[in-house]
Amino acid sequence: MPHVRSQTRQKIISSAARLFYGEGIRAVSMDAVAEAAGFTKKTLYYHFSSKDDLVAAYLQSQDEPAIAAYQRWFNGTDGDVGDKVAGMFAGFADTSRKPRWRGCGFLRTVAELANMPGHPAIKVGRDHKRKFECWLTDALEAHEVPHASRVAREVFLLLEGAATVMLFEKDTAYVYAAGSVAKRIVVNSPP
Repeated sequence: MPHVRSQTRQKIISSAARLFYGEGIRAVSMDAVAEAAGFTKKTLYYHFSSKDDLVAAYLQSQDEPAIAAYQRWFNGTDGDVGDKVAGMFAGFADTSRKPRWRGCGFLRTVAELANMPGHPAIKVGRDHKRKFECWLTDALEAHEVPHASRVAREVFLLLEGAATVMLFEKDTAYVYAAGSVAKRIVVNSPP
C-alpha cells in the first residue's frame, strides 16, 4: 500500500508541476490539479493538507533536477574553470530557447507569493537557491578558485539576474553577456 500512495503522490506532484509551471500558482485550482492527475480532490487532500503544501512539494520536486542540469553543463564543458562557468550560462541559454520554457519556476513562484513570506514554497525556494550556491562554491573550490564563496555568490547573482531578464526579454544575448562577465570574475579572482 505505501508504494501505491507514493505513486499517487508522485502523479499529483507531476500534474501540479505541469500546471503550476505552465499557468502559474494562483491561476491553477486544486480542482484543475485533481482533474489533470485523474484523482478526486479528496485524494489530493489526503496527500497534501493544502494547496500551499502542494506548491511546496512541486518546488521540492524541481530542486535536484535543476541543480543536476547546472552540474551537467559545468562538468560537460571543456576548458578551464572560467569556461565551465560560461558553459553553465550557455546551457541555461539553450534551455531557455525551448518553446515550453517559462522561466525559473522558483523565481516565478516566489514572485507570485512575495506577499506571503511565511509560505512553505518560499522556504523551499530559498533552500534551493542556497543549495545551488553551496554546490557552486564547492565546484569553484575544487578548481582552486580564490575566494570561492564570494565568487560563487557573484556568479549566482549574475545567473539569477539573467533568469529574471529572460522573463521579460526572451533574448539569450543577455544570458551570454552574464556568462561572459561571470567567466571574467572567475578567471580574474585575486588570490
